[in-house]
Amino acid sequence: MAIAIGDKKSNNGERQVFLIQETWLLPLLGPEVLMMNPYTTLCDDFGVYVYLNTKMELPTARETVLHFFDAVQKAFPQMTDFDRRENGEFVLEEDREKGSYRWVTLESQRICTGYVNPPALEDADQQHERILEMAPYHLDFSPLDCEAMDVLFAFDFMFSGNHDEVVAEALGLNTTLENLLQLPGSRVINYEPSLMLSLDEACRLQSRLSIETRTNAYQIRTGQFPEAPISVYFTVRQYWGRQPFKTFGESYHNQRKICQEMVDQHIIPAVVRPLAQTIAAKQ
Repeated sequence: MAIAIGDKKSNNGERQVFLIQETWLLPLLGPEVLMMNPYTTLCDDFGVYVYLNTKMELPTARETVLHFFDAVQKAFPQMTDFDRRENGEFVLEEDREKGSYRWVTLESQRICTGYVNPPALEDADQQHERILEMAPYHLDFSPLDCEAMDVLFAFDFMFSGNHDEVVAEALGLNTTLENLLQLPGSRVINYEPSLMLSLDEACRLQSRLSIETRTNAYQIRTGQFPEAPISVYFTVRQYWGRQPFKTFGESYHNQRKICQEMVDQHIIPAVVRPLAQTIAAKQ
């Protein structure tokens, strides 16, 4: 059986998937091949994000904010684009035109760190672990102030057309609702399935699957659909206070492990692949 372990782009821009026919060959491969991101072949963009949610507002003083982002830039020198958005959020990121880039944002009650299209999951781990280590020190942030921490895998599929119709076709409606799609003149204008699960008895560790579409009624009425992403998000949230982990880094490792296991075993076969196949059939 062939095992896909990563991909790269050929000279003509086409994606090539590495397939290993014999598992005994794996020890003979170089680390740069074994560590490649296996998810980039499944969607147009893939990201690993961490959101640290606080109970109190985070510092906004000029000196404190710049001191934090200076430290981030020293750790990741290619993060050179700094800005303050209209909503007051601060953001430092790499050049998005590269396709693979890091970003960190500081919101009023949330610290966010993300890596879009990381070469390997370990690259995202390195970034998130470093930010989780730095943030409490530079922002005078105590674990006592933590509400919850989210670890999220994001899959984006670019599509020009009715997003909600594609999602409904790919994932299907409940069999008791299928007849609604057969009504004369009916068209799907909103279908964004969401599911939350508790992963422990105390409901302090939770997971959430959500799908975000970007089609509106005007586009459906006029038939003018700009190319935009359909996003699949899978999040593992750890509420803070009575968690079994002493540090944010330890909790991140546990949440990321759970997230990857559930994505590999359930989200990819049940959501990601059917959605990718349906989109491909319409293009």
